[in-house]
Amino acid sequence: MHLVPTQEEVVGLLRRTGAIRDGHFEYPNGLHANEYMQVQLAMRYFQHAKVLSVGLSRLLRANPEIRAIIPELSIVSPDTGGLAVAYGVCEALQAHQVYWADRDSGGPMHFRQYLDIMPGEKVLVVDDILRSGRNLSELKTLVESRGAQVVGLAVIIYQATPKTMDFAPLPFYYLAKLDATYYKDADSCEMCKRGAPVEKVWI
Repeated sequence: MHLVPTQEEVVGLLRRTGAIRDGHFEYPNGLHANEYMQVQLAMRYFQHAKVLSVGLSRLLRANPEIRAIIPELSIVSPDTGGLAVAYGVCEALQAHQVYWADRDSGGPMHFRQYLDIMPGEKVLVVDDILRSGRNLSELKTLVESRGAQVVGLAVIIYQATPKTMDFAPLPFYYLAKLDATYYKDADSCEMCKRGAPVEKVWI
């Protein structure tokens, strides 16, 4: 395994842990795809979580602007799904702190009571995967509404869809980029037309 895992090494690790699955999947937003990924299935194992988090932290350290502010850098995750990555990156970088935003009953993201961002605080937004980008975009807006500065986005996997948001010119880091075949709905889905059984996924 390289110091920064290669695309092939990351994909191999995810497949061994069942985090990448091939088949016919329907996402909550209606998209159909031939591949589904749940990075948390790999993050269950300490040794794999360490490899992925440390690898991502090394990409971040390569940026001199981020490296210079590490002692004051906060790592923020959009809800608990990305917390394993956030804590791992924070530990590897020796950054300042970790916190996250919650979403209650489908409402807007918010920080917990007594857990808030200070104006001028430097923030790195971290998650396990960027797919549509909706959660990361909402968290970025929430952070900036408190007067803090988002200095970058970092995820283990970048798996763009036809609806993925663009975060340019913000620095964006990922260990591997995966391409799946997406269809906007069942009517346009080639797998549906072939009668392939579909499995609905929650996230």
